[in-house]
Amino acid sequence: MNRVEKKERWGWYLFDFANTSFTVVVVTVAYAVYFRSFVVGDAAAGDLYWGLGNSVSMFIVGITSPWLGAISDSSAKKKLFIGIYALLCIVATALMVTVGAGDIWWGLTLFVLGNIGFQGGLVFYNAFLPQISPPGQIGTISGIGFAWGYVGALCSLLIAMPFASRADQMENLRLLAPVFPISALFFLIFAIPFFIWVRERKPTITSREKPWREGWRRVRSTVGHLHHYRQTARFLLAYFIYSDGLNTVIAFGGIYAVVTLGFSAVQVLMFFAILQLAAIAGAWGFGILTDRWGAKPVVEMTLAIWLIMTVWAFFVQSQSTFYGVGALAGIAMGSSQASSRTLMAALTPPSREAEFYGFYGLCGRFSAILGTALFGIVSSVTHSQRLAVLSIAPFFAVGWLLLRTVDVDAGRAAAAGGGEHGLTHQ
Repeated sequence: MNRVEKKERWGWYLFDFANTSFTVVVVTVAYAVYFRSFVVGDAAAGDLYWGLGNSVSMFIVGITSPWLGAISDSSAKKKLFIGIYALLCIVATALMVTVGAGDIWWGLTLFVLGNIGFQGGLVFYNAFLPQISPPGQIGTISGIGFAWGYVGALCSLLIAMPFASRADQMENLRLLAPVFPISALFFLIFAIPFFIWVRERKPTITSREKPWREGWRRVRSTVGHLHHYRQTARFLLAYFIYSDGLNTVIAFGGIYAVVTLGFSAVQVLMFFAILQLAAIAGAWGFGILTDRWGAKPVVEMTLAIWLIMTVWAFFVQSQSTFYGVGALAGIAMGSSQASSRTLMAALTPPSREAEFYGFYGLCGRFSAILGTALFGIVSSVTHSQRLAVLSIAPFFAVGWLLLRTVDVDAGRAAAAGGGEHGLTHQ
């Protein structure tokens, strides 16, 4: 591995290190609790609004990702799209400091915009994985990327801790607000190396069409010939199902700890610190196992862990025991995300990375629409977050069963040869 390759990989790792601050500070811990308890001020309504915000943002990213991904593949503009989405996320996060009690729609709008920026950028970020990974190491590289992301998340938690502690002592959640622009600055600073060090590869297949037209043509062609990529389609269906549960856990984990188990803001941060430490080990360790055993068996194993975790969360009564649930969730989260991304890379045709990761993103984001909305509805109707968290379990079970039907070798051959019947599809 030469020096340039090392620098590229570190730039790629650092972007994950940077952007995970949004997931932790906004989606999972601080802003989730701040919005629900301070801005909305009502438990059931807060869950409903939060679920709505997640669903709307995921829907927008989902329907645009394949087309924008195809445009970036044909025009070599992945870094440009990442920059636009990252800037949207950073600005929206910084502006969250302006959200006060009762500013429900302003606070929700900023969350939707920030989540679009975060989730949309991941499509193009993931598309760089096959380009920066040597043969036989893509699982390891993917795992290291997620591991550094969780290190960034842990750093974000440490930054947020003093603000949460003061908010607890003063019994005033408004004191959490300064952490949002700090999180945005964290994202901005550590994302810079990605844009300096990572190279944009020229497409091996060029077109004289305008990029937006070529993007539509490629997406229509892929959808029209999807039956030639049966194994990829099967995996995406399984991913659609099980990522629903994963995204819902991320969106409501902090809220569940506060409302159902009575966690304070500081305890929530401690809980997610344990989760991040476990996720670092899960992503790194299972990333190595992915290259040794294959991505599919590792994903299957992590889905079994997720199923156990959700059932355990339903029955848990004490705060101390819930820390154990967090550790198990962290291991499952780090490993399932890294190994799923690796499996998608194996089923993706060369020179169409961003387009196919766009479909991957579409499935992941659309699935979050159902899961988060379902959690919010079940919690609002039954007034029980325990029943809401139990509603997540079937997603992992069904996803596991569907994944069992995927033939990875056939899918890899189809991706390399233009389809399962040797179709050359450009």
